[in-house]
Amino acid sequence: MHIRTLAVSLALLLVSCGGVWAQQSDAESAQSAPRVFDMKACVERGLEANPAIVAARAQLSGAEYETGSTFTDMLPSTTMGYGYTHKDREPATATSGRRDVWAFHINVSQPLFPGISLLNAFQKGMLQEEQTEAKLEQAELTLIGEIQTTFLGLLQGRMDVKSAEDSVERLKSQLEVTTAYYDVGLKPRLDVLQAETDLASAEQELVKARNRVATREAKLNTLLNLPLEADVEYVGELDERPFAMELKQALTRAYSKRPDIRIGEKSVAIARKDFNIAASDFLPSVDAEWDYYKKGNGMDLEENAAQWSHSGQEYWTAGVNMSYSLGAGGATQVLDALKADENVAQIMAELEKVKLDAGYEVKEALLNIVEARDRIEVAHKSVAAATESYRMALARYQAQVGTNTDVLDAQANVSSSEAELIQALADYQTALSTLYIAMGEKNPGLVTE
Repeated sequence: MHIRTLAVSLALLLVSCGGVWAQQSDAESAQSAPRVFDMKACVERGLEANPAIVAARAQLSGAEYETGSTFTDMLPSTTMGYGYTHKDREPATATSGRRDVWAFHINVSQPLFPGISLLNAFQKGMLQEEQTEAKLEQAELTLIGEIQTTFLGLLQGRMDVKSAEDSVERLKSQLEVTTAYYDVGLKPRLDVLQAETDLASAEQELVKARNRVATREAKLNTLLNLPLEADVEYVGELDERPFAMELKQALTRAYSKRPDIRIGEKSVAIARKDFNIAASDFLPSVDAEWDYYKKGNGMDLEENAAQWSHSGQEYWTAGVNMSYSLGAGGATQVLDALKADENVAQIMAELEKVKLDAGYEVKEALLNIVEARDRIEVAHKSVAAATESYRMALARYQAQVGTNTDVLDAQANVSSSEAELIQALADYQTALSTLYIAMGEKNPGLVTE
């Protein structure tokens, strides 16, 4: 009976351990499985982890703290003092205290009208914070464009590899046929050498295409802040997704959403605040002051208090002060104001240039989309025609009525037309990405309207 119980317990223990081992194995498999990223996931990962974006967010947080610090300049400031003084002789009157004097002083100062400079400085800080936020968005758009371009380049590279592999297979097959004909004396040695040369060139192009894929994968890993050796699977395909948008609509969206335009607008507003700050030097500065004083012969300020007059031992004062300063007879303030005014005009002109450049970028992207779409249509026909020409050339060669040169030329035309189609597909989606970036819109997955 005890033996049977022991056996059951041992069996249960083995089952439990087996379950634990299975869970550990599943966990290890999950960890070793490659991470899968499509274009949208790549963009989202980049926006979350790219060091440049992390730095831009930190800059925005710093701008927020700077704005808060500027605001505190408009609040009351407090200064406190506590000290000890020893006189070289006894005072002449008893009410003047003794030779050893302890004193406490507190001052509260509130700017009432500091030449409107503090208010403008605070408003300038808020504008700078908004400008930094727009700069963060601009950095995010730049990163999105770089990730999408690299991702599309990777997909293009993979299609290039597939085309190069097909080309190598076709040339290998042709070399085998040519060699067989040469062995039986039906074709000259020159045909074999020519087929071998074309095959070697195709194999070199295949090596280059594979290297471009590996390079773009490494570039994506870098943009996504992933280790270069990380096991990542990037998935997607080049396609001709439908898209229809008029220039007027695209321009309207660009002018309202582009962060660089907002940055320019904030720069103009900041320059105007700088002008106001410079002009405030022509106005007086008014401050309210409150002071409290207390003296005594001991550290507690209470010892021998009777030896002091009431007004001499403890009192407070309050008042309003106005100050007005003119540097070089006012010439400095005038020159500073004129300089600030010219700076406003300069930044406004730069903003107009930004808007003109935005319009150009939008129109250029739209034209590139139309061009790439037309090239795709032509390239599809070119691939079909080249494929058929290669089939016919190969059939004529096998029937002994065509030449090896005709076959190799037809094969080269197939590879060339496939490369043109792949390039057109990549250019089409790249132009889409460029257009959305030019409109100031984040479109991680390039979802078209």
